[in-house]
Formats: sequence, structure tokens, C-alpha cells
Amino acid sequence: MVLRQTVRLGRVAGIPVGANWTVAVILLIIAEVLGGSILPGAVRHEPAAVYWMVAVVGAVLFLASLLGHELSHAVVARRYGVRVRSITLWMLGGIAELEGDPPDPGAELRIALAGPAASVAAGAVFAGVAAAAGYAGGPAVVVAAAVWLAVMNVALAVFNLLPGAPLDGGRVLRALLWRHYRDRRRADAAAGRAGQFLGGAIVAAGVAELLAWGSFGGIWLMLMGWFLLSAAGAEKAAAAAGAALGGVRVADIMTAGPQLAPGWSTVRDFTGRVAAHSAQKAFPVVDFDGRLAGLAFADRLDAIPRGARTELRLDQVALAVPPAYLAAPGDPAGPLLGRRPLGGIVVAVVLADDRVAGLVTVADLLVAVRQHRLAEART
Repeated sequence: MVLRQTVRLGRVAGIPVGANWTVAVILLIIAEVLGGSILPGAVRHEPAAVYWMVAVVGAVLFLASLLGHELSHAVVARRYGVRVRSITLWMLGGIAELEGDPPDPGAELRIALAGPAASVAAGAVFAGVAAAAGYAGGPAVVVAAAVWLAVMNVALAVFNLLPGAPLDGGRVLRALLWRHYRDRRRADAAAGRAGQFLGGAIVAAGVAELLAWGSFGGIWLMLMGWFLLSAAGAEKAAAAAGAALGGVRVADIMTAGPQLAPGWSTVRDFTGRVAAHSAQKAFPVVDFDGRLAGLAFADRLDAIPRGARTELRLDQVALAVPPAYLAAPGDPAGPLLGRRPLGGIVVAVVLADDRVAGLVTVADLLVAVRQHRLAEART
């Protein structure tokens, strides 16, 4: 699952970190629960301002512990050569967006367990803070908030270890099944099915709680279950698509010999001569030596004000192509499924002898998967 980062928070260990706007919802909910219920129930007769001040700090610290959970996944993933695109905090937690698969089941297992281990460690730290503050005679409301943070972090670790994708427990299950079956795609599908079953069970529990007690917790469980159902279904679909591309090379699915865009050409000249008459939506931009200089997208060229088109060259408006989006004709096609498309269109620029040999677009991937499924249906 990919979430748009509404607010970029910077980089941690070189990893882009941001927050989706929905994180404000969970921040407000946690502050409301802490300041309006938990802290007043645990510590009597404090001013309301004290409860709310501690509650806001507690909510921010809990989000920080969520970030630590995801960072642990990311750091261990990079140790095994898995690229980390970003970490995004949102209403239901955090997502570390990884590109590519771990090299073996052991790496998968360690990446999966890193997050819960970090949450347990955070729980131990907050428990230690609570004990130290209590021993030193610190404010009781601070002790109560630290105890709550300790309990919530351990609860987060336990919940994440439930055996179903996309939870960490689903990753653990996938690693174990991968080792057992010696087949990553089969393990993916099994973990996805487990995640759908788990999501359905949580939705059912939420409905039961809502009908029996009219509790807000029932709505929260239903929301969590719906998320698990959706994400697990997406992972199953991705596993099926990956199986479809097993053994397929980039050269087998790419659009070969795409129209190239000379970087020295003006936007007006190129759009009038080529882009306006082409069904192609993305054009590799090349320099005088024929080497890749970027990508130009028809919709972005069209959005440039007409007055500027005579001055701007294509190499000035082209989108740079990150090294991860370069491929060779003989590379396996399966890993391309995990890439966020550049400009919403291109998942790889294919180079042969440092010259553009083709493009792989989202449409190319969809066609390849569909052809595989139709071929299977005929057998």
C-alpha cells in the first residue's frame, strides 16, 4: 500500500520520512483519549491543562515510537540490499515502502521481526522511565503517561505479530513458508490469504462490539479489519502478477525502439512535430551522443505555458531517471512490479550499450500479466 506524503518531515538515516494528513486524526484521538479519560482516571485532581499538556506530549511520543518501528524495518532491509523508498506515518500506523524482495527467507524473517523488536524495546524504555520517575517522586501524571506508552508499544508489537499480511506476523509467516516451500510466490499467496481471513475476523469482531456495546472501539476494529482485507488482497494480486512474470525477461515485455526526444529541441518544436502526432505518452530524452538525459511526458509538455515553449529545451524540462529505474534487456521482469511508475507511466528505461533500447510502462506490465493468465486458461 502506497500513501501520499502530505507533509515531508525530512530524512532519517537517508530515508525520506513524511506524514499523510490522516496522521492528524490519530494524533487528536490519542490526545483526546489520554487527556480526557486515561490520565484523569489514573491520577485524580490535577488541573485539566496538565492532563492535556501531558496527553499531547504522549501522543507525539507514540507517533515517534511508530516511526522507530518502521525505521527498524527499513534499516534492516537496507542491510540486505533492499531499497527503501520512504516511510510514511498515517492514521493506522506507519508504512515503510520497500522496493524489491529480500534475498532469502532468513533476511525476510529478520526484516519482519525488526519492527516488533523495536516496539518492545520502546515499551521497555517507557517502562523504565515510569519506574524511574515514580522512584524519584516525579509527577504522577507523567508516570501514568509513561506506563500507557509502555503498554501501547508492547500491544503494538503483539498486534503486528498476528499471522497475516501485511502485518509483520504475515511477513514472518511468509518467511517460514518460503523456507518450507522453497517458493516465494506460493508463500506470498498463502500469507495474503491469511491476511484476508484475519481482516475479515477483525471486521466481524468490530461489528459485534459495535452492536453489543455501541463502543467506538468497534468502529476502530472495523476500520483496521477493512485495511487488512484491502492490503492483503492487494498483496495476493501482486503475488499472482509476480508469478505471471516468473522467468520473463525485460526484453520480452518492453516497448522496443520508442520514439526519442532530442534534448536540444525546444518544447514547441518537439510537441508540434512529434508529440502531437504520437500515441506515445513518455519520450526518452537523449543528448548529442545519444545517451539518456531524462524522460519527457506528453501531459507535462502540454501543461507548459505556450509562451515558454519556444525558450525551453527538452533537456531543461525532462524528468531525471533514477538509477533504480534503469534496466537491461536480459534483466528479470518480475521486480518491475514493485516500482512506483515515473510520471505514472514508466517503470523502467531499458538500455543496451548505453543507448535506449526500450521502455517498460504500466500498460506493458498489465498486458504481460493478462497474456499469462489467458495462456493458463487455455491449458
